[in-house]
Amino acid sequence: MPPRRDPNPSGLGRAIINKKAKDAKKMQESGLYVTDIDPTSRLKSVTQEADLDEFLNTAQLAGTDFTAERRNLKIIQQSAGSHQNPYLLTEQEEISTLKKHQENKKRLRVPRRPAWTKSMTPAELEKREKAAFLDWRRGLASLQEEDKFLLTPFERNLEVWRQLWRVLERSHLVVQIVDARNPLRFRCEDLEAYVHDVEGAEGESGTGSGKRRCLLLINKADLLTAQQRCLWADHFDKQGIQYAFFSAANAAALQQARRDALDKHTYSKDGEPPVDDADEEEDTASDEEEISDDGSEDNSDSDMEEFYFSAEEESPEGQDPRAKVLSVLELENLFERAAPELSHFTSSSGEAPTKLVVGLVGYPNVGKSSTINSLLGEKKVSVSSTPGKTKHFQTINLSDSMTLCDCPGLVFPQFATTKADLICDGVLPIDQMKEHTGPTALVVKRIPKEVLEATYGLAIKVKGADEGGDGQVTAENFLIAYAIGRGYTRSGQGNPDEARAARYVMKDYINAKLLYCHPPPDIAEGEFNKRTHELALLRFADKKRAPLTRVGKGADTFVASMAVSPSETGTAGGPQDSKSGALDRNFFENNSTLSPRPYVQGSGQLDGKAFSRSRTYPHQNSVADDGTPLSGRRARVAAVLANQGGVLGEGKKHHKKMKRVKQRSGKGYDV
Repeated sequence: MPPRRDPNPSGLGRAIINKKAKDAKKMQESGLYVTDIDPTSRLKSVTQEADLDEFLNTAQLAGTDFTAERRNLKIIQQSAGSHQNPYLLTEQEEISTLKKHQENKKRLRVPRRPAWTKSMTPAELEKREKAAFLDWRRGLASLQEEDKFLLTPFERNLEVWRQLWRVLERSHLVVQIVDARNPLRFRCEDLEAYVHDVEGAEGESGTGSGKRRCLLLINKADLLTAQQRCLWADHFDKQGIQYAFFSAANAAALQQARRDALDKHTYSKDGEPPVDDADEEEDTASDEEEISDDGSEDNSDSDMEEFYFSAEEESPEGQDPRAKVLSVLELENLFERAAPELSHFTSSSGEAPTKLVVGLVGYPNVGKSSTINSLLGEKKVSVSSTPGKTKHFQTINLSDSMTLCDCPGLVFPQFATTKADLICDGVLPIDQMKEHTGPTALVVKRIPKEVLEATYGLAIKVKGADEGGDGQVTAENFLIAYAIGRGYTRSGQGNPDEARAARYVMKDYINAKLLYCHPPPDIAEGEFNKRTHELALLRFADKKRAPLTRVGKGADTFVASMAVSPSETGTAGGPQDSKSGALDRNFFENNSTLSPRPYVQGSGQLDGKAFSRSRTYPHQNSVADDGTPLSGRRARVAAVLANQGGVLGEGKKHHKKMKRVKQRSGKGYDV
């Protein structure tokens, strides 16, 4: 028989030979040895790099060999009596840091695409772009290393910035989307300056600048009250910024409610299943007229609007046109009014564009894709809570006269006070959080104790001055109460897992379950969020209380702690905490000379216990309480147990170890 043919001729040996040949060819062409780059990962968002990766990437951009030394050691010193978190700034330090940020804000720049003309070759343009990007990174490194500024983990991948350059050159109106809870964190002032610097219709050098316009779209505006939106409107008016309030979540919910009502009406009228989305879009206008004539569906639609929009819209602040949350149609009309004349963007052949191109840029998770989906009325852009979901810019036809251009989420370089602030703003990922006390300390500082207890059904213990505390909620106390209530314990001794609890709390904070909105400059935080906290207390008023300790397996309920009113335990120095109150209560109830019942007074474990009959000596235990005579051995055991506060058990094995009772988490007490 002929030898059997190998079904897999390209095995491991062949792969190694091909790999060596490919590497040798690359070394001859470029003169530099680098690892193979997967073409699918070129647009991967890179906001944080290890020291070695940052060194190698900078060396590749520069095209030269150099050495670098970086020392970023930080020694944290904290006195034992200090209540300040070492990972946060004091009030005075924060004021001075913000002042330095204001003085150096012009040094924070967005990387510009170098000037180019159509006569340049692709290799020459790429060389210029890499050189300009390297200079930009060196400038930011100087801010971090020499001036000791803390910056946001800005985007370090040149390919992602190239997507931004293409979006700006294609767009006539650039809409910067920010989160309404902290607009100044997500607004990049230098981006607005860069938009005005982009030249001509295609960005070619020498074709004139100042043609494009900017619009600040404040998304998630439903999280702000009408009064808060008015205060932000006053601030943006002083700065001369063109802005608008919008809520993509509310718009999508209203559209879904209308579609459900339309399907229900069509099904009840014709007795047939709902039609497809394409057929439904064609007959939307006629169907809406029929529904409004019927009356019942029109009322349900208005009920939906009242459900999704706050009742404060009827207040004087809500009637202010500057603070109005725009609908989808109003936002489209605003795009057309805010855009420049298309005749300004004539090409080299003298032709003007026929469609308005609106570019949407901003940080990850501010709602760019959600805004596009709400404008379209259906989901055409994928949405994810993971930053970097959108890899390439996408153009979507909104109408015959408007095109939307979605840019990948970009983390622009911004000044920051602490890393805890970046985690609370959602800039840094929570799952990669290594230190949880700083962000949680900011949460308990911003959210009142009453709101935290009402939201999670907890009873947070606070240390008073007599226990070494300051009477304020600390991150440790809050996390311990949350972990006990949810049953999060560490392996081993079963202590509360504070790190796990912190991750859940931070996700609730970012998802607005714990709502806090940053005020404009020169406005007090407490006064700005007063109404927000009142609404939170009303929303969680009927929240079931979580257990304060671990609950036994056979228990079907729990006993709430006996809270002592301040009038009973209050002193001239201030209200007492639970430990001091229990100690005083135990002293006056058991050791008072005016006590109505007999008690044992003296030193030892019997001090203060109720007196029934003497059990001090063995012969006094020869008879049980029910009159049953006891043997000498049982009498001696009863005396020992009586001195220790125990009870004589049945049988001979009195000294068995306590049976371990399985504990449950207490999750059933949370709704």
